[in-house]
Amino acid sequence: MTPRVRAPELPQNYAWLNTDKPLSLKELRGRVVILDFWTYCCINCLHILPDLKYLEHKYKDSLTVIGVHSAKFDNEKETENIRQAILRYDIEHPVVVDQEFRIWQEYTVRAWPTFMIINPQGYVIGNISGEGKRDVLDKLIAKVIEEHQQKGAINFQQISHILEKQQQPIISPLAFPGKVLATPAGLFIADSGHHRLVMSSLNGEVLNVIGTGKPGLKDGSFSEAQFSAPQGMAFDVESQSLIVADTENHALRRIDLKHQVVETIAGTGEQSRNIYPHVGHALATALNSPWDLVKVGNILFIAMAGSHQIWQMDLETNIVRTYAGTGAEGCVDGTLTEAAFAQPSGMTTDGQELYIADSEISSIRAVGIVEPYQVRTVCGSQQLFGFGDVDGQGTDLRLQHCMGVEYAQNFLWVADTYNHKIKLVSPNSGNCQTILGDGVAGLHDGKGHNSRFFEPSGLSAMGNYLYISDTNNHAIRRLDLNTFEVTTLKFAGLCAPDICLPAENF
Repeated sequence: MTPRVRAPELPQNYAWLNTDKPLSLKELRGRVVILDFWTYCCINCLHILPDLKYLEHKYKDSLTVIGVHSAKFDNEKETENIRQAILRYDIEHPVVVDQEFRIWQEYTVRAWPTFMIINPQGYVIGNISGEGKRDVLDKLIAKVIEEHQQKGAINFQQISHILEKQQQPIISPLAFPGKVLATPAGLFIADSGHHRLVMSSLNGEVLNVIGTGKPGLKDGSFSEAQFSAPQGMAFDVESQSLIVADTENHALRRIDLKHQVVETIAGTGEQSRNIYPHVGHALATALNSPWDLVKVGNILFIAMAGSHQIWQMDLETNIVRTYAGTGAEGCVDGTLTEAAFAQPSGMTTDGQELYIADSEISSIRAVGIVEPYQVRTVCGSQQLFGFGDVDGQGTDLRLQHCMGVEYAQNFLWVADTYNHKIKLVSPNSGNCQTILGDGVAGLHDGKGHNSRFFEPSGLSAMGNYLYISDTNNHAIRRLDLNTFEVTTLKFAGLCAPDICLPAENF
């Protein structure tokens, strides 16, 4: 292995997170350094975080990982928003904010995620792009350490950093809630950052807390079950059960409300690497970041964000299969087998079509669930880099990484996540208008454009109210559909898992 390129030095005058001072490659001589080029919208970038954490712990005295956040969306360029992403995904290595892609260009990076491997002498010895590279990186790091240990060129020393979660711990009752679901049984909240589900009345009276609050994959009673960053939910009225997309466990879980037990009904707990359309028994088939759910009769539709597809599960036969999407990331309309999606993250239905918040192309898509079973684009740019904040119609309007959509009263409510707005879309004409929010991240109740949100990502309507999961505000907001007044729900007695154990009190 012959080093060829001296690694360009990292800028000291950029914003750095998860560290009390900028890091330089010169100071890190004697250590293996991995630069992880990422952006926090990207599902592939999120998939590699557990691999990096594994390597960081395995080689904690000889490896330094530095995240280089090179933003795709405008909203991701804001340092505070990146800090929130670090807290949300529990990132424990230093991160530098790569302004205007300077570091990206100096290292000639072409895709997210990309790893640049730098040896203890400060030379780039290789780069790897994509996810699922843990074993390759593990072997390479071990080889580099062995080679340089023989030369006496390894600086074995554990380095600690002041983390954002130490400076800004999340102690609020909810933490980065992803999705919300209003049902006749009550309001269900995916308390994603606390790895649990919260059930309340529609007015915020806490009825149940489901899960220990510690990440894991464990079935059992409400007080012993474990989830990992759960997201979308579907309610079965007949059986009084809730089905949950347990996103970071790559699994589907069923919550039996009557008997107060949790069971896994789909997924193996491992991430699928198979993007090609396939079929199998639910518990024997690996899934890939299921993000949202819609139940139609005995069929459960799944927004499979990690493989850019829509899946379905027959709840009678327990068979799961790809429903729409080739697995390629993009925007292709047409038949179910030729369509392409880009990280579908929200889903709703009118009984004839599924409506999809296709976040990476900032578009709303429609998928037929009755003949002629076609996929169409309702509105949005249809381009991976076509985003903005422009009301209008069809392909003329611009959204920015929309993650939530809800069908109600013949319209689609859209959580335009990175624009911090709630918009209203006609599913037929594709006309889109801003209803809530002024585009500035914040927490402010009020009417219409006087309200403010911070990356809202979940919506659910029932009766005269629209419930909004206001993710980065750690809040659930409620819109009165008659007055357009936004209020913030209070959950008396609910607290963070590390502060108290509320499940025993309800």
